[in-house]
Amino acid sequence: MASITDPPSESFKLSQLLSDTRYRSYTFQFIALIALIAAFAYLLSNLFQNLAAAGLDISFGFLSEPAGYDINQRLIEYTSQSTHWRAAVVGVLNTLLVAVVGCFFATIIGVLVGVLRLSNNWIVSRLMSVYVEIFRNVPVLIWILIIMAVFVSVLPQPRDFRGEDASASMFLDMFAFTGRGFYLPRPYFTAEFAAGATGWLIVLALLVGSFFGARALSKWATDTQERTGDRPTTWYLTLAIWFVPLIIAMFVMGLAWEMPELKGFNFKGGIFARNSFIALTFALAIYTAAFIAENVRAGILAVSKGQTEAAASLGLRPNRIMSLVVLPQALRVIIPPLISQYLNLTKNSSLAIAVGYMDVTGTLGGITLNQTGRAIEAVLLLMLFYLTISLTISLLMNVYNNSIKLKER
Repeated sequence: MASITDPPSESFKLSQLLSDTRYRSYTFQFIALIALIAAFAYLLSNLFQNLAAAGLDISFGFLSEPAGYDINQRLIEYTSQSTHWRAAVVGVLNTLLVAVVGCFFATIIGVLVGVLRLSNNWIVSRLMSVYVEIFRNVPVLIWILIIMAVFVSVLPQPRDFRGEDASASMFLDMFAFTGRGFYLPRPYFTAEFAAGATGWLIVLALLVGSFFGARALSKWATDTQERTGDRPTTWYLTLAIWFVPLIIAMFVMGLAWEMPELKGFNFKGGIFARNSFIALTFALAIYTAAFIAENVRAGILAVSKGQTEAAASLGLRPNRIMSLVVLPQALRVIIPPLISQYLNLTKNSSLAIAVGYMDVTGTLGGITLNQTGRAIEAVLLLMLFYLTISLTISLLMNVYNNSIKLKER
């Protein structure tokens, strides 16, 4: 009786790299990679040869030299005798501040406008359409300059708050909105152990702990609902998790407020947000919100109308249908283009120098570059920063996108 045996395995031949479909795609990818590396090597070699011919070299030693210039708005301590590296860090923090605040307000405005564009009220929907079309079709630089000009010309100056015949007054005796900027109360802690940044690190740790605590409570409520069919009421426990630890910490650390006061020709104390920061952030937010609104509208329209009708047949009110049925499904369509809008807002913040706001482009890519003459090094660092922040935003948003995408059992 003959036995069945496996056919002898064929030995690998170099010709299979092109003739065998199992290896052909890898061969072409490897060739493309080698060609790309060779092209970059040629460009770098050409760069170094040209620098050597001109008597130049690539060095980042200038970062340790004194900057010699002031920065009008900063989140950390900085003087004109600080290094160029610290000036670059101040610019990076200013850029991140605009990006974070701008993305936050752009998201809120964009979602509201996108929902209102689908309103049954003809006037509301048309007004939102006019807003979207106007802001989408005018360059963002023009909006930045217009809003800056409006702030400077319309808002009162600090001198208008002085004397009994003052033409302007502080809002609630705590806020002063002037053409120079906004003056706000500054919170601080009086306890010695919470002085400086220590107190805010404690607050941040409490917020992180409250986030995970609220997540655990929500998971427990969901598990209980799956076992029993009834979901326990947890909203008051969620509020307690978020606010009770904070209130106790604020009391123990001695929370106090420093109010802005008019002294001489300007306000002193409190938090000062320059008009350039306010104008830039506001312009970027309302400009980007017009694009986000269209993404939201497209995402809502992508949800089957039958979902809305089914929810309405259960007796849900329109606002509950939107928040519980439509928007959760629309997020799968909204999030991918929303990532691009966040990236655009972050990169558009490089226009800050147009209104005198010193971001990383104005510090490292502006004054530092001109003073030191290190154009290649400064531009490389700028590219590295924007590449890093863009990849970070994409990573975080893609993680969130994966968490809400449709999962099959």
